Amino acid sequence: MAAARADRPNPAACRSATVSTFLMAVAVVLAALAGPVYAQVRIDITEGVTDPLPIAITEFHGTTEEEARAGADIAQVVRANLARSGLFRPIDRQAFIQDAASLRNGPRFGDWRVIDAQALVGGAVERQPDGRFRVEFRLWDTLAEQQMAGLAYFTAPDNWRRVAHIISDAIYERLTGEVGYFDTRIVYVAESGPATQRIKRLAIMDQDGANHRFLTGENTLVLTPRFSPTAQEITYLAYTNNQPRVYLYNIDSGRQEVLGDFPGMTFAPRFSPDGNRVIFSWAQSGNTDIYVMDLRTRQRQRLTSDRGIDTAPSYSPDGSRIVFESDRGGAQQLYVMNADGSGVQRISFGDGRYGGPVWSPRGDLIAFTNIYQGRFRIGVIRPDGTGERLLTEAYHVEGPTWAPNGRVLMYFTETPGAQGNTAQLRAIDLTGQHGWAVPTPVGGSDPAWSPSIP
Repeated sequence: MAAARADRPNPAACRSATVSTFLMAVAVVLAALAGPVYAQVRIDITEGVTDPLPIAITEFHGTTEEEARAGADIAQVVRANLARSGLFRPIDRQAFIQDAASLRNGPRFGDWRVIDAQALVGGAVERQPDGRFRVEFRLWDTLAEQQMAGLAYFTAPDNWRRVAHIISDAIYERLTGEVGYFDTRIVYVAESGPATQRIKRLAIMDQDGANHRFLTGENTLVLTPRFSPTAQEITYLAYTNNQPRVYLYNIDSGRQEVLGDFPGMTFAPRFSPDGNRVIFSWAQSGNTDIYVMDLRTRQRQRLTSDRGIDTAPSYSPDGSRIVFESDRGGAQQLYVMNADGSGVQRISFGDGRYGGPVWSPRGDLIAFTNIYQGRFRIGVIRPDGTGERLLTEAYHVEGPTWAPNGRVLMYFTETPGAQGNTAQLRAIDLTGQHGWAVPTPVGGSDPAWSPSIP
């Protein structure tokens, strides 16, 4: 019998004390997984999916009221995550024949096949003597009648939601072969108030809109927040006393610092993939070029030197190249250059104006905003300029940001109203066939998706 192994690194060995407060857990493959697995259920998402996989997700069993309530909450978050992806169709619980309690003794696979469940998820929540929850889940292939995955986590009771996201990621990865994106956060600009007195604050939340909190007050206007590769820092533009400056914000400590004091205006900041540099635009003497600053030495380097407006830079995942927008050719288009500013090449040649480019974490695509005949579109293009494809179009859509697996984009849309435009966050998958609204307590713009949380 093969030895049981951990699918995830042991958090006790690889996480800092600060991060471990989010999930004081050890993930282990359950003993039932020790043998070989020959499951047949799998979603191929390389060409897009039109028929979501029917999946049954039972309540996670608990013997006490507290355990049962936590189990129901965890199951609901898992259902919502998987359904929102567009790849899964959770089956109505009213159709279940076998209950969560008897599932603890093993699935009656025929009962699940009869309701068309091709995959089955069950689990349990148990309060430990030290006060923590032990949360266990198992994923079965009902056609092959085999277990596909099983994990157990130990966590503080108030951290149940993050466990649900981690379980969602594990199911997504096992059934699609792609890394999940549910255990992530979104930072965005929270908008409130009338158009003439719009308040724009920095806010952060889970990718599904939960655990929302504001990071800055109402007296500072903020724009274009972006995560560091560690997901622990944010860089953004803020107007303080009518002076635009690029700031760094540490999520754990709440500490803010000015990136640098540049005459003129600095904007569109973004971290390098290694987190050691911040790239941004700097407007001075009527010209806008792209600069990079080393965060260790605070030395800056000018990367472009052109009479046009060069802005919105974004690194490739390996840090070797940069995509940006520029009107150097007479109209706003997309360009790619080496990380040192050499080898500039134009890659967009379609109708209208192109802007807001963001390189996919997979490296295969660049997302952009296109404006043509008064309409805004979100699209993707390969780094060599081929394969351009539009995903969505509306009165105003802008600011695409990638999920860490490169399969989903989030952006914001605006609709006109009596009190001015109303901003709303939305997400869409790469097929362009499945999109959804992202809930926020106030209007939302300029979203940025975090990497997977360590």
